[in-house]
This record gives sequence, structure tokens and C-alpha cells, in this order.
Amino acid sequence: MTDLQASLFVIGGVIVVGVIAYNKWQEHKAKKSVERAFSYSHDDVLMGASSAPQPAAGERQEPHFAQHDVDAAERELNDQDMSLEASGDAAFEEAAPVESLNLAEEKELPVDYLIDCTIPLTLTAQLRGEKVLAATQSLRSVGGKPIHFVGQRVDGGWEAITHGSVYKSLTAGVQLANRNNALNELEYSEFVMRLRQIADDFDADPDVPDMTEVMVTARSLHHFVAEHDAKLGINVQSKGAPWSVSTLLSALERQGFDVRPEGRLVMPDGEGGVLFSLSTNVTLAEETTNRLTLLLDVPVVLPARDGFGAMVACARSLAARLDGAVVDDSGQPLSDESLTEIAGQIDAFYADMETSDIPAGSTRALRLFN
Repeated sequence: MTDLQASLFVIGGVIVVGVIAYNKWQEHKAKKSVERAFSYSHDDVLMGASSAPQPAAGERQEPHFAQHDVDAAERELNDQDMSLEASGDAAFEEAAPVESLNLAEEKELPVDYLIDCTIPLTLTAQLRGEKVLAATQSLRSVGGKPIHFVGQRVDGGWEAITHGSVYKSLTAGVQLANRNNALNELEYSEFVMRLRQIADDFDADPDVPDMTEVMVTARSLHHFVAEHDAKLGINVQSKGAPWSVSTLLSALERQGFDVRPEGRLVMPDGEGGVLFSLSTNVTLAEETTNRLTLLLDVPVVLPARDGFGAMVACARSLAARLDGAVVDDSGQPLSDESLTEIAGQIDAFYADMETSDIPAGSTRALRLFN
């Protein structure tokens, strides 16, 4: 081996050691950064809530309520509404762009200040919609929470990112909660990390909100969703022999029910939505059933549709045609007085949602209660 070869080996070894040391240092910095992000402790806003057990998300409720339970729920919901409103406003003020979205305009946008964590991206140069769409295509959701982008055009208006438009600023939003859970620390960290990568491609500066504040807002919003996640069911019970499932399905389709690909029967509202659904309570292999269950997903139906009234009318019609009775889950007959009382309680429920600026059946409600 010549002196030149030996020198090259030594130099190469020094370079390799230097690269390894640099990588280890970078890993150490990243680890410390993550530890700092997750080490901050804060009071959970849910700790102050009632200790009484709450129904699971999406859990079906019997179509009757004790009045003292309704009053207690209203008081707790009012308290929660104020907490949610304050948290949501604070989060939006923290994350709002210099030229904020007009709130009336924003309700029609896919990024919503009330139910999304919004992060503005300050651009150093204008961007075409095609470039933004291509760069954001891979960032559509984290942990089941949808992610959307909106852009501010050169004329000052905001819109969902569109081909052919030119934008001077952007805002990204990740949904803070849904029926299943709230946005958590890992999901938020993933969202921010991937958003920073996109921002680097755009030479943009994202204004990232503090994780602790975002988590408080997300949990408050999920608490609201859990408190308003109500499903009401009524049944039509056979008075005699069970009904043939195949004959029944044909009759239900003629009455206006749609059979969805997964086999679910739904009553459409005439505009692409669903008023209520129907179950035969048996598997497809069964030939007969003696009970039908109609189910109203209360927060996703517009009050103007009167989903409960339509469901009761349908149940009565089916009972008359099939020689059945309208009953609750315990098999007890539901009187006209009971059904009228329930309708009044649903009206109060809808009023609560309206007060919270998340009206039943609205785009916000459909996103949250999905």
C-alpha cells in the first residue's frame, strides 16, 4: 500500500466518523425537541365536568327522558357551550392570518375556525392553485380527522384551492374532533410535521399554534359532540305472526326507503340526505322478523325536516299496514302524549345546538357527527 492510499483511507475514516457524529447530534436535538413538546402539563378541562357516566358516542337512546335529567343536561351543556366558544375563539385569534377570513364567508369554506385547528401559511411569492393542489394531495387526514386547505386570492377573497386561481396566502385546517375522539398530541404533531414539509416547498412560514391550547380546544369540542350525540329509536312490533323479510323489503322500497349498498334501509330527505334509517333486526339469512326499528340520528337532521315527526308518521303507517304496534325498546306502547313530549324535548335539543353555533344538520354538524 502506497503512502497516498494510506492517506486516503485515513481521510475517509475521519469523514465517516464526522458524519456519524453529526447525525447523532441531530437525533439528540430532535429527541429533546419532542420531549419538550410533550412534557408540558396542563389541567384537563374535562376534569371539572360532571363525574356521572356518559353514554358512549353514538349510543342509541330510548325515546323518552326524565325531566330532571333534561334540566341537568341543559345546565351542563350551557356551561360547556361557553367553554367551547371561548376556547374556539382563542384558538382562532391565535392562528388567524393578518387578513382574517370573513366569518360569514368562511362558513361556506372547507376550513372552519370553530371546528378546525387553523394554521396560516405566509407566502413570500404568489402560488398557482395547481401547484398547491399537487403539493397538498398527500395530506388529507391524520387519525381519521380530515385536513383542508383554503387560499386567499389576489383580490382578497378566500376559497377552497382551485385550478386556475392564484393565491397570496394559504390556511390549513385539521378537524379538532369527531364522534370517535378528539385530535390528540400524536395526530397534531404529524399534521404539523407534514405541513412544515409542504411549507418548505412553498418557501412559506406556518404560524403554528401552541399544542397545549389546541388540545384543550379539541377536548372541549369533543365533549360537546359527546353531549349532543343522540340517536332516538322507535319500533313497530308484530301483534301476531312474524313478517316475511323478503316481502317486507319490497314493500318498504315501494314506500320510499332506499337500500344502501351495505344493506341499510334509509328514508331520503329529498336533497341527498337521510331523514332516518330502518332495521329489520335480523341477518340477511333470516326469513322472518317480528320487529322493525326506525332510528333518527338527531344532530345530523335539519330541524326544518322534522325528522322525528316523519319517523313517527312512518312507524304509524307501517303499524297500520302490518297489524303491528308502535313501541319502545322495552316493548311498551308509545302513546300520543309520550311522542308529543319527546318532540318538545327534541326542539329544546335543537335550540341548544343552534345557540352553540353548530346547528343540527348544518355542514359543521355533519362534519362533527360523522
